[in-house]
Amino acid sequence: MKETAQILREKGLKVTPQRIAVYTMLRNSMEHPNAEMIYKALEPTNPTMSLATVYKTLDYFKHLGLVQELNVGEPSSRYDAIVACHPHTVCSVCGKVQDLEMDELTELHKKLKQELDFEVEQEQLILYGTCARCRKKA
Repeated sequence: MKETAQILREKGLKVTPQRIAVYTMLRNSMEHPNAEMIYKALEPTNPTMSLATVYKTLDYFKHLGLVQELNVGEPSSRYDAIVACHPHTVCSVCGKVQDLEMDELTELHKKLKQELDFEVEQEQLILYGTCARCRKKA
């Protein structure tokens, strides 16, 4: 896997400690955090970084195709460093967002291209329900 600084340089971004910290966290996280979660997780090691910096950084990353923004029905967007089209699940009890690894549902728009007669610009498939952990608690 490429080093974070190299990836940022290739996208034409100035490499800063804050950008490295945010992108590294997203690349190593399966939680699909929102900006506030990222800020709180990085605050102990990056005390001078502001929440505004996290938001600006995520916006840069989104526009450069380094992250995808997920709107899962919460007030704040979640972010995923895996930008290849793939589905997600969201637990309506605990709010956990997970990647759904099912080839049949990955890049669904390509599989339906003939039937759709529609030019898809973006695809997000999000399944809502209750995760196994929350079902066991109930």
